[in-house]
Amino acid sequence: MKELNIGQVITRYRRQKGVTQEELASYMGVSKASVSKWETGVSQS
Repeated sequence: MKELNIGQVITRYRRQKGVTQEELASYMGVSKASVSKWETGVSQS
């Protein structure tokens, strides 16, 4: 079974939409650092 890497999914779709980490963070009400951590797999919460 192929393992799902949520960070890679977030990165792929964010880039396809032409959205920066900062823009996504602002939209979601979180810090840019949080988005970066999700995408790199440092944090999953």
